[in-house]
Amino acid sequence: MKFTTYFTMNEEEAAMYASEKLGYLFGDEFHLTCKEIGDGNLNYIFRIMDEVSGRSIIIKQSGPVARISDEFKLSPDRNRIEYEILKLEEELAPGLVPIVYAYDPIMNCTVMDDLSDHQIMRKALMDFKVFPKFAQDITDFMVNTLLLTSDVVLEHKHKKDLVKNFINPELCEITEDLVYTEPFSDYKNRNDVFELNKEWVDEHIYHSHALRLETAKLKFEFMNHAQALVHGDLHTGSIFVKEDSTKVIDPEFAFFGPIGYDVGNVIANLIFAWVHSDAHQQFDHMQWLEDTLIETVDLFIFKFNLAWDHNVSESTAKTPGFKEYYLATVLRDTTGVTGLELCRRIIGLAHVKDITSLSGNVRVRAERICLSGAIDFIVKRDSYYCGEDFLVSMKKAMSKFAREDYE
Repeated sequence: MKFTTYFTMNEEEAAMYASEKLGYLFGDEFHLTCKEIGDGNLNYIFRIMDEVSGRSIIIKQSGPVARISDEFKLSPDRNRIEYEILKLEEELAPGLVPIVYAYDPIMNCTVMDDLSDHQIMRKALMDFKVFPKFAQDITDFMVNTLLLTSDVVLEHKHKKDLVKNFINPELCEITEDLVYTEPFSDYKNRNDVFELNKEWVDEHIYHSHALRLETAKLKFEFMNHAQALVHGDLHTGSIFVKEDSTKVIDPEFAFFGPIGYDVGNVIANLIFAWVHSDAHQQFDHMQWLEDTLIETVDLFIFKFNLAWDHNVSESTAKTPGFKEYYLATVLRDTTGVTGLELCRRIIGLAHVKDITSLSGNVRVRAERICLSGAIDFIVKRDSYYCGEDFLVSMKKAMSKFAREDYE
């Protein structure tokens, strides 16, 4: 096979591809096997193993439609974007992303490190594991990749060239629909609401004019605010972890957008883990998650301020008081996106296992806690200044839904 025309590979074909195209990664003698391990919504993930050396790599191939639904027609250029962004992120945040080796524009695939010695963070948190370095690592990643790709640091023409290079309309449209629009109106009838919560969602989400107005504002800010190079899908399913290491993967949704979009996604997914641990009454794990949520927000603020002082190059951005103004807008966006992510993963098309693994009234309660907190995050997003503010809101939401009432 010459692999000169695109097709979606199976395991045998991916092994042949690696043998023909990537032999230089394995040495003179190798015997390759392959297993497709993807469980996401969009792509095919092949683990290629050399039985001679024991070395393994990952081939990530993009199909013309999403795995989650044929309705989503996708540009194969997202693979090029992912390859180039991982290279850039390695420069900005060394050691916090997988190393990439090759990109093939014909087969729409990227070749990168195999992180099988790590674990997907969502699953690890569902197993009630803790990761002491996570808050330090993820805040390093976010500050370095976000602030350092903004106009306050980059020369303006260079930044605009990057905006043009990473324009990503198809995947941005998915975000605009699934995150900012459909969870609050279901106008395309694609939402997937847990049956026992349909009436609650209808009353508190679909029929809330105040909520829909604020989500409309957030949507147009997302579409028009090319602030920094955001990952665009920074949840715990896009992070590999082990006790002493954090690796951020899957930046194919990346584009220039609001900094708070990434930060809010991280916070919301820590909250999903928190309600999952609460549902299983794993109170020690809940405490670690609470500490980690607070630390993540507060470290982000602390490191953002330090990085600003060290890196800011734009003359007007050095005006006294501007840094404080700028950071306040980032925190406002962060808070709103936290609420959006909580809503869309419960009401919308793409769920998270932290919630769907629960059942009956236990799931009803977990969803209502998340959605109640989300409403405050979206509608009152100007009033969150530190990590403790986020936790206070979630504890307030939890107090509305007593465990004994849902047993």
